Amino acid sequence: MQDTGKAHPLRRGPLRISGAAALLTFALATTATAPATARSPAPQKYTVVMANMSFGKLPGGVKVGDTIVWVNRDSVPHTATARDKSFDVRVQQGQSVSMVVKKAGSIAFYCIYHPAMRGTLAVAAQ
Repeated sequence: MQDTGKAHPLRRGPLRISGAAALLTFALATTATAPATARSPAPQKYTVVMANMSFGKLPGGVKVGDTIVWVNRDSVPHTATARDKSFDVRVQQGQSVSMVVKKAGSIAFYCIYHPAMRGTLAVAAQ
C-alpha cells in the first residue's frame, strides 16, 4: 500500500476512549472474569456455663471466628484449657470471659484446677 499523505477515513489519529467508556469496559471485563464469592455468615456467640464442678452443654456448629463466653457459676475459679494449648481461659467465681475461636478441629479441654472437668469442642473451619 502506498502512502498518499491522506489519512485513511477510519484512522484519524490515536485511538481515544472516553473515561466513561474505559470504565465501562473495565467493569465488564472484571465482572466477566471475577469469581463469585459467597458472603461468610456473621460470627456467632455461644455460652458455656461452668456449674456444679462441670462444664455445661457444649455448643454445636461452632466455627473459627465465633465467640464463646465461659460463665463460672461455681464458688471457686475454673479454667477452660485446651490440651493442644490453642486456648487457656481463666474464669474467676461469678465471672465470665469471652474467647474468639481461632482454630478448627476437635479440641479437648479441661480445668487445670479440677481435672475431672473436661470436654471436647468441635470447631469447623470458616
